Amino acid sequence: MTLDPKRTALLTIDLQNDFLHPAGAYGRAGQASTAISALPTRIAPVRDALRAAGGVYISAQFTLVPGPDGPLIAPHLARLRPFLTTGDFAPGSFGHDLIDVLKPADYTVEKVTYSALYQTRLEYILRHLRVEALIVGGIVTNGGVASTLRDAHLRGLHTIVLTDGCAAFRTDVHDATLLSLASVTEQMTCAEAATLLEGAA
Repeated sequence: MTLDPKRTALLTIDLQNDFLHPAGAYGRAGQASTAISALPTRIAPVRDALRAAGGVYISAQFTLVPGPDGPLIAPHLARLRPFLTTGDFAPGSFGHDLIDVLKPADYTVEKVTYSALYQTRLEYILRHLRVEALIVGGIVTNGGVASTLRDAHLRGLHTIVLTDGCAAFRTDVHDATLLSLASVTEQMTCAEAATLLEGAA
């Protein structure tokens, strides 16, 4: 395949301290995942290769909007993750911030639901940068990653999902989601994507 790096963005989904750092909300609740923790280091070479070739890195970060009685949280998420509390995923907080391995992003987008394209400024950024292709990684494969890829497909964007640059809390769910996305997006490993970008530079 051919790819114009200057019209390409790397988009990571939810690689934040509250998900990945031991002191974050999920770490404190004992919800750590080895597969998820490995993602930033694996994705970093893709980011570096894309930047060297003239592309940009965008971080989409899950956000719980602070409210008068605690964070504004969807009922289904409150049931699934009852440990989430005031201050978790709050804009400007340590937990909301991008994990250190990937800092800084060229652009940061706050997202309040699964898709990074739903009610965010991401589409505005992509249009102004004339981005035509998205390389996507992050968490979770069956949630934010899949939802964003499907929304990007509907908008006519060419997408590549990093098969080892995304993860779910269960390997079988991750694998099944990649299988279901085969008709929507191209798929390659982080190493393959970095090699592709280095050759296109």
